[in-house]
Amino acid sequence: MSERPSLLIVDDEAAILESLRILFKNEGFEVVVARGGNAALEALERATPELILTDVRMPSVNGIDVLTAAKQRDADLPVVLMTAQAELKTAIEGINRGAFHYIQKPFDNDELVSICRRALENRKLKTENRVLKQEIQRRERTQIVKPIGVSKPFRDVMRMVETVAPTDSTVLIQGESGTGKEVIARYIHALSTRAQGSFFSINCGALPEGILESELFGHVKGSFTGAVRDHAGLFAAAAGGSFFLDEIGETTPATQIKLLRVLQEREAIPVGGTQPVPVDVRLIAATNRDLEDDMKRGRFRSDLYYRLNVIALHLPLLRDRRDDIPLLADAFLRRMASERGETPKAIGADAMAAILEYDWPGNVRELENALERAATLTKGDEIAAAALPARVTERPAPSLVADRPAANPTLDVVERAYITWVLQREGGNKTRAAEVLGIDPSTLYRKLARYDEAP
Repeated sequence: MSERPSLLIVDDEAAILESLRILFKNEGFEVVVARGGNAALEALERATPELILTDVRMPSVNGIDVLTAAKQRDADLPVVLMTAQAELKTAIEGINRGAFHYIQKPFDNDELVSICRRALENRKLKTENRVLKQEIQRRERTQIVKPIGVSKPFRDVMRMVETVAPTDSTVLIQGESGTGKEVIARYIHALSTRAQGSFFSINCGALPEGILESELFGHVKGSFTGAVRDHAGLFAAAAGGSFFLDEIGETTPATQIKLLRVLQEREAIPVGGTQPVPVDVRLIAATNRDLEDDMKRGRFRSDLYYRLNVIALHLPLLRDRRDDIPLLADAFLRRMASERGETPKAIGADAMAAILEYDWPGNVRELENALERAATLTKGDEIAAAALPARVTERPAPSLVADRPAANPTLDVVERAYITWVLQREGGNKTRAAEVLGIDPSTLYRKLARYDEAP
């Protein structure tokens, strides 16, 4: 806020304008007056003030019209409305449209000045908060947060990551859900020559095809119902930075063709448009699917696959990097404590034993969620096994087959034993077990029910 804040006063009565001009000039304001709404709009074309004080009821262009025009120029521009008792409903409508305050006529001059000063202070706070937020975002973009791990499988991945990150090569990150694909993507961006640019990410499986294409490539006005204006799209917004496409295996053939154009020609055509738009991003894609198998089955374009698979990173399962579990657990608990303003909780011996023994089918994400639950439920300083989810602490269910099978087992016995082994391997997760077995979950449930009924 300047030493002499600029104020635009709007009213259609010359006597009121003059009295308000004198009042605010004596209070240290730089005052511009506009007699009527049309004059106010013309004044806004010449310069944007720090504050507007306007009457509500005016011919042709009223105070709500002035408010709307002001907000279009600057969403944070404070507007104070002056209103008569009969116009109270209109004034309230103005508040709903973003006016800072309204004051009823006749008003006390000291009260009016106080309201205007509060409006300016509110604007100042909004500006400071926005600048602070931008600074925090800038620091987050440039701060390098190294993923955690000391196990050999993880170190092998990190060596590859740190080798390819400074290049502009396309990277394809493969791994099961929860293995930390976006964490690795952000680390690649932070080590790249594009680190000062933006990092955008989108989950390709979370949006319908039409919306996904519009978000990625943009659209032109009128290209579909609801397209009331041109939309640049995220590829344009991410110019100079990195773009992370998660679950790229979920994209449709039509979207895959457009992504291929981005990689080959470094340009994209907005939905409903004809003119290509240049694309300047480093593309990082990720999937938990077997894209080679999808390619063979015709579900994923081979030309796109080979364009994406310039640098391939395969993230290990958490159960294959158990040496990292204590480090990850400690990091998660410290971060949670910092966010809550608390002292980090320790993990008791019984809880750590259960954590290390469990296979974590949901990988790092499941570990983080389990520890958040445990930290929330624990009132003391140490997390006990009882605070962990039951699936983590429960021992595998008794085998569905005898410990000493027959010398010549039947096919049914062999099938039963194999299903039991897969279930135990997948931590009791029937959906994942069905995927491994290659059968429908309903088929697995029927088989398990039959085993329960068997003598």
